[in-house]
Amino acid sequence: MEHRIVFATGNEGKMREVRLIMADLGMEILSMKEAGADPDIVEDGKTFGENAEIKARAVWEQTGGIVMADDSGLVIDYLGGEPGVYSARYMGEDTSYEIKNRALIDRLAGVEGQDRSARFVCNIAAVLPDGQVVHTEETMEGLIAMEPAGDGGFGYDPILYLPEYGKTSAEITIEEKNKISHRGKALEAMKDRLKEIFREETVR
Repeated sequence: MEHRIVFATGNEGKMREVRLIMADLGMEILSMKEAGADPDIVEDGKTFGENAEIKARAVWEQTGGIVMADDSGLVIDYLGGEPGVYSARYMGEDTSYEIKNRALIDRLAGVEGQDRSARFVCNIAAVLPDGQVVHTEETMEGLIAMEPAGDGGFGYDPILYLPEYGKTSAEITIEEKNKISHRGKALEAMKDRLKEIFREETVR
């Protein structure tokens, strides 16, 4: 089994989180740039899982080994799952999240309580050296806030209210967030899956 993992992202914050959680695998963890990969990726999947796999496979074709990628977004039940896989592109990629967040809150005008249920979803795909793919998917459940709050985090964090904290995802500390975040949990689950796979390989 390869002794390194390539993660298909150029996002430094995401790489920090990946390195932190995956550290005890004892493997080198590289961004796709560090691994010398720069594929043209068209994310045209219908689900988070399809998009994560498209990204991972595109990089894997250039690097081989183990390549992981994630795809995540905000799912609002009342809006039939929107913005979902289009979270980054909702209202156009160049539209600020301030505008996007305000628009989503406005679309839920008059909607009360549990009907405002929403979650961040993160799917992680790992393409293994033999080309097989493993997925993990986790969520961070909450409600759409009445007003954006907090300046931690990014994207839709200010509008996902977390009842157990009484705060939005942008108001809790990074430590709190790592414990409950959709990406943190999906990475932990993926780490467990990879450990199982490595164990099976050493047994063989």
